[in-house]
Amino acid sequence: MLTIGQLASYAGVTVRAVRHYHQIGLLPEPERDASGYRRYGASAVVALLKIRALADAGVPLSEITALLRADEAHFAAAIHRIDGRLSDEISRLETSRKQIAQLAAGNSGGLPPEVLAYLDRLREIGVSERVVEAERDGWILVAARWPEQVRAWMPSKFAQLEDPRMVRLYLVLSTLVEGGPPGEGLTEEAAHGLMEEAADIMAELSEEAYAAGETAGQGDPADDLPYDLLDALADEAHPGARLMRDLMRERGWTSWTRQEKLPERT
Repeated sequence: MLTIGQLASYAGVTVRAVRHYHQIGLLPEPERDASGYRRYGASAVVALLKIRALADAGVPLSEITALLRADEAHFAAAIHRIDGRLSDEISRLETSRKQIAQLAAGNSGGLPPEVLAYLDRLREIGVSERVVEAERDGWILVAARWPEQVRAWMPSKFAQLEDPRMVRLYLVLSTLVEGGPPGEGLTEEAAHGLMEEAADIMAELSEEAYAAGETAGQGDPADDLPYDLLDALADEAHPGARLMRDLMRERGWTSWTRQEKLPERT
């Protein structure tokens, strides 16, 4: 006959755990002997070892009693269900670890690796870090709305960087952003000239995409909110963004965030 301490030690659990199992009805509590102590027999040791084995395997305590009483078929079915739940939990934790790794690497927006590679490519062609950061924030907005499509868009984005006009566009935008508001880092005349050049490039590229039958921007053209947010993000990032949008409208396009033609004037 064992004391509660000897029972706990043999089974590799704490006395507190044994008392908890008594409290929730998982392990029968023996009567006290003449000295006022509870004594446990071999069957109690076996029962506690079974409880520990199930608990260590991740079986919730609330389900252990039913498992201990189940026949072989019901026991196997219950274990299979529990294994499925544990598998789902493992998948969730693995996803969380990947997200933590992205955060540790500075990917605070949880962007797909394809987008991160695109941002790195922008750095390689000389795009300023402030423009890269603005691009990153824009992709965070887009990926939140269309998470499944983002990866599929990236090959075409890389292909666009093979066009010298697209590279020039990014470099012009970098000069504008790094130069500060018109009249400060750049003269107003120089800044306006760069904006005109950027708008000309974007309008030309948009016209070619439109003629080729390509869709109006990324995602669903009927879903205005992401595009409105992209415009608002640009407005908040740089005071010249509104002027750029006006320049695009002068050239027959609704915005610089998507290729959508304005109705022709009559």
